Amino acid sequence: MLARLVLVAGSVLLLGASGAAWHWPLPAWVPPPVVPTDNPMSADKVELGRRLFHDPRLSRDGSLSCAGCHDPARAFTDGRAVSPGVTGENGSRSAMSLANVAYLPVLTWQNPQIISLEVQALIPLFGEHPVEMGMAGREQVLFAMLQGDPVYRRLFARAFPDEARRGDEALYTLSTLTKALAAFQRSLLSFDSPWNRYRYGGRPDAISAAARRGEDLFFGEKLECYHCHGGLAFTDNQQHARSPFAETGLHNTGLYNEDGQGAYPAASPGIVAFSGDPWDAGRFRTPTLRNIAVTAPYMHDGSVATLREVLRSHYAPAGRSALQGRGPNPLRSEFIAGFEITDDEIDDVVAFLEALTDERFLRNPAHANPWPAARVGPR
Repeated sequence: MLARLVLVAGSVLLLGASGAAWHWPLPAWVPPPVVPTDNPMSADKVELGRRLFHDPRLSRDGSLSCAGCHDPARAFTDGRAVSPGVTGENGSRSAMSLANVAYLPVLTWQNPQIISLEVQALIPLFGEHPVEMGMAGREQVLFAMLQGDPVYRRLFARAFPDEARRGDEALYTLSTLTKALAAFQRSLLSFDSPWNRYRYGGRPDAISAAARRGEDLFFGEKLECYHCHGGLAFTDNQQHARSPFAETGLHNTGLYNEDGQGAYPAASPGIVAFSGDPWDAGRFRTPTLRNIAVTAPYMHDGSVATLREVLRSHYAPAGRSALQGRGPNPLRSEFIAGFEITDDEIDDVVAFLEALTDERFLRNPAHANPWPAARVGPR
């Protein structure tokens, strides 16, 4: 039986193949996300996914869990410009926040073809360029570990009862592994910031006067941040159960001096790496601004340290490349026009961005590491 949405007493329930209900803890103004029909949500599947997400035994040397690069307390980022894998090799992209990832139709900085959380999970686990968790060629070792752990034996059977009835070969597979990880990630919902309580909860005192001035600037014609950072997650990438189609936004913000003639920094290829079109150089997915105050450093390569620097040294001059002696990047988005801004106005915009921090999301025990610290834990 396919998963289906049901409204019960104002709550959104997802009925899965087993008939067990999954409750989306969403405010009334937020529609539920889209869930694949072959991977319906369940509490058991989410709990299994949480265990897997925090387990460094999913890496080659037992040193790195998914949470090693996606820390719940940092809105599932890691505070680094780029993250090293188990071999010490650095990746080329900053770890993205996973807050509200269920609503994103494009899941990585620059690959527009990765549109499924189930598929995306394979990249850090088994990818070799760069090596992250380093499990390529070690699938049988991984499955043996899962089968040998009594916690996993119980949770896999509960999360995937149909597969359990067919035996271990059906139960412990890349399909069940990635479906559980994806289900946990879809449960990472962040819609309870002070700004939400102010804007939708009837709480005029929830944010400061400075944050209200910053909101006016953010959504106003002077800065026009809202063109790319609007919607449920403050990004122009969005898909939900009530939307007729997926909205995607990939932009060149003028961070580097790509010229459209095949010349662009190695640190900043953008979607040209997949399209082959030089005019796609420097184009990346718009990141969410929810919890942005705790996810520094910024940009796809972590090259901007603070929110003030993002505003003053990047967006105000129509892209940071404009400060590098060659004028604004000719490939930059039409939305990156530059603006004049005072220090007081920067303070107000930063106050608004800080009001997008959802403290309950950052401390939610449902996202925390469930393993005893003495046994396993992310680095």
